[in-house]
Amino acid sequence: MPEFLTLLPPDQARDKLLSHLPKATVDSEPLAVDSALGRVVAEDVVAPHPLPEFPRTTMDGYAVRARDTFGATDSLPAYLQLVGEVPMGDEPPFEIGAGQCALIHTGGMLPKGADAVVMLEYTQSIHHGEHKERGDNPRKDSADSARSVVNGSEIEIFKSVADGENVIRVGEDVAKGQLVIPKGTVLRPAEIGGLMALGITALRAAKLVKVGLISTGDEVIEPSQHPRPGQVRDINSYTLGALVEKSGGAAIRYGIFGDQFEVLKEAAAKALTECDMVIITAGSSASTRDMTAEVIRQLGEPGVLVYGINTRPGKPTILGVCNGKAVIGLPGNPVSALVNGYLFVAPVIEKLLGALPRPKPTVQAKLTVNLPSQAGREDWWAVKLFPSPGGRGVRGEGYEADPIFGKSNLIFTLAAADGLLKIHPDATGLSAGEIVEVFLV
Repeated sequence: MPEFLTLLPPDQARDKLLSHLPKATVDSEPLAVDSALGRVVAEDVVAPHPLPEFPRTTMDGYAVRARDTFGATDSLPAYLQLVGEVPMGDEPPFEIGAGQCALIHTGGMLPKGADAVVMLEYTQSIHHGEHKERGDNPRKDSADSARSVVNGSEIEIFKSVADGENVIRVGEDVAKGQLVIPKGTVLRPAEIGGLMALGITALRAAKLVKVGLISTGDEVIEPSQHPRPGQVRDINSYTLGALVEKSGGAAIRYGIFGDQFEVLKEAAAKALTECDMVIITAGSSASTRDMTAEVIRQLGEPGVLVYGINTRPGKPTILGVCNGKAVIGLPGNPVSALVNGYLFVAPVIEKLLGALPRPKPTVQAKLTVNLPSQAGREDWWAVKLFPSPGGRGVRGEGYEADPIFGKSNLIFTLAAADGLLKIHPDATGLSAGEIVEVFLV
C-alpha cells in the first residue's frame, strides 16, 4: 500500500486514538498506602475526622489569651502568671484564665481558654524575689529561663500576639467529611503523608495497565546475546517497558519475532487477549511497517486509525484500536520509539487508569544555538540543561538548553538528555537566545 499519504499532527493523532477507546471502567484493588506511591486512586477519599483534631501550637512558647498581651513591647512588657506546662501527647489538666499562661512546646495541645502562643524568644521568666534584666541574647536567655520556670512564676511578654497566632485550629488543615483526594489522583509523597495523618492506611487503587510489548525484525536479538555483523540488540522492549511502568502500567514482554506475518499476527493476537494494550516495534524497513499495519487491521475493528505522524523523529508511527484496545506500532529506531512512547503510549495508559489530567514537568530555558525546522512538521529535540551563568533570568528561566545532535537510532543521544524541546509546526526553527519550554524526561 502507499506509505504515509496523509500525515497527522501528533496532537490530532493522539486525540483520534483516545476518542476510539471506550470510557475507562477502572478495575481496582485494595492497596496499603505505604506501598501506593505513584498509583492512581480508584475512589474519592474523604476525611473521617478533622485535621488537626485539637488546637495545637506551631512554636515553642507560652499559651496565652491574646487580649492579655495587647500593647506588650520591649519597653513595656505584659506580665502573666505561669500556671503549668502542657504535657506532650496529652490533654492539659488546666485552663488558662485572665492574666495567666502556660509553657507549651511545638505540637502541644492548646489549653482551654488560650487562643494564641507567644514565641519563646519574646518572653522571659521572673522568679519570686528576683528580677532578671533581659540580656543581650534574648533567645538564649528565654531558653534558659524556660527550663527553670515553676508554677507561680511571672512571665514577661515582650510582644503582643493576635487571636490564633502561632496556632493551628481544629480542622484548619482538613474538615471532617472534606474530599481530600479525588478519584484519579496519582499519589505523591504529600498525599501518602496526608492519608497517614488521617489514619487511612489502605485504599483502593486502579490496577496496573497491562501492556504487551512485541519486538520485530530478523536483525534483532536479545540484549544478553552477542550480535553477529548486521544484528542489533533489542532496546525498545526495555526503554518502552520502563516508560510503561513509570506511567502506571505493567510491561509484559512477548519476545522478538522475525519478519513473518503469521507468526507476528499470532503473537499480537495472544498479547491483545491477555493485555489491555499492545505495542509493536517494527524493524527499519518499509515492508516491516506495512506488515505491522496489516496485522493491526486483522486483529479487530476498527483497526488502523493513523498511519504516519507529521513529526520528527517518529514519522512511521501507526495508531490503531482493535476491539476496544489500543495497538500501537512504533518505529524500530530507539529514539523515535521512545519519543513517540511519551507522545502516545503514556497518554493511553493514563486514560485507562482513569488518571486526572496533570501538567507535565517542564522548565523554562534559554536556547544556546539556532535550531532549524521544516514548516508544517513538529520537531522534537533532545536537550541537555545547564544552569544559566547569570542566574535566573527576567522571565524565570534558570537554565540553558543545549541541543544534542544525533540520529534517531542513537539511543545515547536521548540517554544524555535532560528533556525534550518541541518546535511547533508553524515555526521554521528557533533562534539562539530564545526562551523555550523543555519537557523533562
